[in-house]
Amino acid sequence: MGQGKEVKTGDEPQVEIQERGEIFFFYRPKVAKEEAHSADDVQRMYIVLRPESGETAVEVKQDPRSGKEGTKQQEAESQGEGKKLQSEKETALKDPEHKGGQGSQEVNIEKQPLLRFIVMGQKSLPTPGKGKKRKKARSRPHWGFVELVTTNPEDVRNSLKGEEYDTATRGHRRKPEARAVGEGVYRILRHNPGKKMHTHLIYKLEFPAEGKGSEPQEALNIEREGSFLIQIKNPEQKGGSSSGFRGLQGKRKAVFPAKLQGQFGKLRYHPADPPDFLNYEGCEFLLISASDDIEKELGLDLEGEVGEEAGKSCSDLIKMLGEVASTKPLLEGTWV
Repeated sequence: MGQGKEVKTGDEPQVEIQERGEIFFFYRPKVAKEEAHSADDVQRMYIVLRPESGETAVEVKQDPRSGKEGTKQQEAESQGEGKKLQSEKETALKDPEHKGGQGSQEVNIEKQPLLRFIVMGQKSLPTPGKGKKRKKARSRPHWGFVELVTTNPEDVRNSLKGEEYDTATRGHRRKPEARAVGEGVYRILRHNPGKKMHTHLIYKLEFPAEGKGSEPQEALNIEREGSFLIQIKNPEQKGGSSSGFRGLQGKRKAVFPAKLQGQFGKLRYHPADPPDFLNYEGCEFLLISASDDIEKELGLDLEGEVGEEAGKSCSDLIKMLGEVASTKPLLEGTWV
């Protein structure tokens, strides 16, 4: 239903909106499991960001013939439409040959879809550490990376599908389809409350609607709203992240244009300013717990465009990607 709107509720002049858009959350059950009934049954968590407006209408992304996006495009051209594109298995985390995004292309996000398919290293969001009454301790930063950047929703749809394959040691295996588990609106913003400038990723859910179930959302730390500091990892700096992950290896790392890479200097991390960093496959980042009360923290109230009684006909996720798998986690807030 669109990017929603932000309403300023406090006197916080040092908040600047960089990007507005829609956010979608997914989980994939473990191999050979037909359903997930708890976080222990989850293999992977994904986030898809679709920017729709910002400080400028035009964002810079990787060249469409680089990274996984380029592989998909070249295979479609060489094999013809309808042929199976390169599977996620072939470009898994351990694949040293899969190259990150590089080069540049301008995209008008107000006229053309731009989709970032993100893999979270841990199977949840960080636990917010302050805000409304917290029962859990604040978690360590969570590492993630951009696996796919594309202007074609079909590429994201293919990344969410299941597949069957054979292995030498375990025989025939089946990877289940990913399940949609959340949909809402997000902002990336600059925040400088008298200290060093930093950037936040904030969001507010529209689906599941208030009053529906929330068991999978609670298990994956997908609160009704959340705020996280987001820091981009310098691909030219060696060493793992502070969250304990080694990070992407070798050619899989993003190759940013000189204008973006130059902003790091000798630093290991940099704010997501501009958000164009996220338009490169292999971009690694940290999400750091901030708050689950956006209004109290930033003086903003983030509002969606979907009413409490809205059904699946109002879901932009379903309109754009279809029902790749069961929509019960998204619409009813129950495991499947």
